[in-house]
Amino acid sequence: MNEIYLAIRRFLHYRFSLHEDNAEESDTVESIRKNVEFRGANLWTLIFAIFIASIGLNVNSTAVIIGAMLISPLMGPIMGVGLGIGINDFELVKKAGRNLAIATVISVITSTLYFWITPLHDASSELLARTSPSIWDVFIAGFGGLAGIIAATRKEKSNTIPGVAIATALMPPLCTAGYGLASGNVYFFIGAIYLYFINSIFICVATYLIVRYLNFHKKEFEDKAYEKRVRRYILIIVLITAAPSVYLAYRIVDRSIFENNAKAFIDKELSYTNTQVITRNYKYSRKGNEIDLLLLGKELTIQQIDSLKKKLPAYKLNRAKLNIRQGLNAKNELDFSQIKASILEAVYQKDSTAKKTNKYQSIDMPIPDLNKELRSLYPSLSAYSISNIEVKHLDTSRKDTLTLALMDFKTKISTVERLRLERWLKTRLQSDSLKVLLTD
Repeated sequence: MNEIYLAIRRFLHYRFSLHEDNAEESDTVESIRKNVEFRGANLWTLIFAIFIASIGLNVNSTAVIIGAMLISPLMGPIMGVGLGIGINDFELVKKAGRNLAIATVISVITSTLYFWITPLHDASSELLARTSPSIWDVFIAGFGGLAGIIAATRKEKSNTIPGVAIATALMPPLCTAGYGLASGNVYFFIGAIYLYFINSIFICVATYLIVRYLNFHKKEFEDKAYEKRVRRYILIIVLITAAPSVYLAYRIVDRSIFENNAKAFIDKELSYTNTQVITRNYKYSRKGNEIDLLLLGKELTIQQIDSLKKKLPAYKLNRAKLNIRQGLNAKNELDFSQIKASILEAVYQKDSTAKKTNKYQSIDMPIPDLNKELRSLYPSLSAYSISNIEVKHLDTSRKDTLTLALMDFKTKISTVERLRLERWLKTRLQSDSLKVLLTD
């Protein structure tokens, strides 16, 4: 039995040990310390990267945003704070923290300036994605930070750190915060800074954990009283850093659970034949969560609404308040294009099972006549073309089918309207691989 235990232990040590290809501790510390300072070339690189990321967010280009994140030097001071805490270097913590604050302020000012002068003011989907952090952002920041500091402590440097810079996405939230300031939208600013704060804290904590796991030597002081004070200050910094991260993580997890439970409740309990849920809003708050619904069609009776409220505990929504607006209460809030789209989407979803059994090859799938429906839903649409095209991959023999929709509007439509159109077309045509292009 003892031999089996030793064999398993040797196997685990061989496969998972982080001590095998360690770089010299002094080299790792010096490498991180060098990237802490923001001045000269480093600062200009940051400013240019912010401009590139802001343009990418503005035109909704994922490729441009990724390019900006690759050249961003923001990881340096964040890892510097974690390293300083891990090796008892209070001066490094102060220097890294000061440079991180400077970099953050300059980044927000730069992005605010860009979004203030740009002629494109619509909030793209890439911008909107950075305004409401989720539990996945916490996991990405934590695991990304662990991967980053492990890569930084290796003899052979890999492409892991650039990958971490992309995954943890430090740049886009700062640019989104600038967009919030430039457009006067305080909620965008708070949500984006919140996401940036989460990413920074968890990368810092991950750095600290790996530094302690690898037993980096702590800084010693001749003056023991001064050493004691420094350790006390570092402990305070660790607690100040860790406490908000735990609280933020809890809040994000709690909100995600609430929203998932609320969605399950609506999908299952509010599936009426003659009543349609037009909009749904989930309001997460310390004072109490709310589910706000706008209904169209046959009004629910007081008894039905009371019955729905009694079913909330079954979905772990005990503390949630259910607000239902219908009839005259909903009159002033109806968006008729949204109503039409929602009703048509519901109708075609019921038909989806039958359509999926169609024997056509996807390239030969006929495109139905959508003239009347599109004219009713989008009066500003002047012309359109929808067709199935074959996409050939040059590096392989694989062929894919893409449904391409070219839309020509008399006036420019918002990003929200475009996303709504794309969702409706995907449901109506039963095509997951649909691309909408707006012609000038």
